[in-house]
Amino acid sequence: MDTKRDYYEVLGVNRGATAEEIKKAYRKKALQYHPDRNPGDKEAEEKFKEATEAYDVLSNDEKRKLYDQYGHSMGQHTGFGGGGFSAQGIDLEEILRRAGFGGFDFGSAFGGFGGATGFGGGGRRRPRQRRGSDLRIRVKLTLAEIANGITKTLRVPTFVECTNCKGTGAKDGVAFATCNRCHGTGQIVTEQYTPFGMQQAASVCPNCDGTGKTITEQCPHCHGEGVNKKDVEVSFTIPAGAQEGQTFSLRGKGNYPKGGGVPGDLLVVVEEIPHPELIRDGADVIYNLMLDIPTAVAGGSVEVPTISGRARLNIPAGTQPGKVLRLRGKGVPDNENGGRGDQLINIMVYIPEKPTEEQKHIFESLKGQPGIMPTEADRSRVFSKFKHLFEQ
Repeated sequence: MDTKRDYYEVLGVNRGATAEEIKKAYRKKALQYHPDRNPGDKEAEEKFKEATEAYDVLSNDEKRKLYDQYGHSMGQHTGFGGGGFSAQGIDLEEILRRAGFGGFDFGSAFGGFGGATGFGGGGRRRPRQRRGSDLRIRVKLTLAEIANGITKTLRVPTFVECTNCKGTGAKDGVAFATCNRCHGTGQIVTEQYTPFGMQQAASVCPNCDGTGKTITEQCPHCHGEGVNKKDVEVSFTIPAGAQEGQTFSLRGKGNYPKGGGVPGDLLVVVEEIPHPELIRDGADVIYNLMLDIPTAVAGGSVEVPTISGRARLNIPAGTQPGKVLRLRGKGVPDNENGGRGDQLINIMVYIPEKPTEEQKHIFESLKGQPGIMPTEADRSRVFSKFKHLFEQ
């Protein structure tokens, strides 16, 4: 059972909070519960981790959109498996930098956040692992494909690891020397005053980009970049009921970073191709059916398009313009509420703009017959039904 608190509640902001309000709320929590201010306090440490996890999600537009829609189970609805987001794998230094803490050496005394081995500096840092850039592709889907879900296989131009140097950029993957600026640590350490007092601040060594070593001879196959461009075949599944503009993340299928590391993600954006006859309205679909006067008056059977093909529809005698008929379960899967939407048939009656003399004669002959011309009661009923159209 999920016992996580709502991320907005954790930071003490409402769901409509701006990015700046979320940042300010996190800074306040981070300063309040930081382990350097609460040495040995496990509860404060857990609250600091909880606030950092909440900020990691709410400060990212894509993650926040998924969280608002699915809550803590959002990872299960991305179409590529996995659970929700967690503190595991969060880059604490990057989170604090985005929150405006600059280069303070906060470190990490608990698992999952990476970084130093302790708060307050002094511990040797592990070299930060590079991450490649994300790729974004748009996939055009028909209404039928969206309604039923679909698995697609595409070839995507991607930067991949150079196999000759194993992504290092060095000849044969071994032509390295220890960085003479950071002496192999990958970081430059300085002291500076912070809100917690004088602390050490470590920054990535600009000479070796945090690796602790420099290339002595470049790989001739990738010219020292560690990557090559290649069309990669990628398969993925778009679940039934996807929305226009919805983004699915395929982890590790993005670009491989120059100099080695882990690849980014492939972001798949859904683009719905408009149906020539049906209009999507959430989980429902709408079809505007134009009836001729005889069918509207006497009733009959007509054929209408649906997502899955054509269907016969019985029109009751005396069907009025504006009446809506419903085909149950003929819409799109409803991922929020479960089940499937309906197809709504909006009845419209065709009145000839330029009736022939014969048509005029037929309708003239019907005047005065019982039930043909509207009574005052009929007029009152129709006016009440459409009253809202005349009110400002």
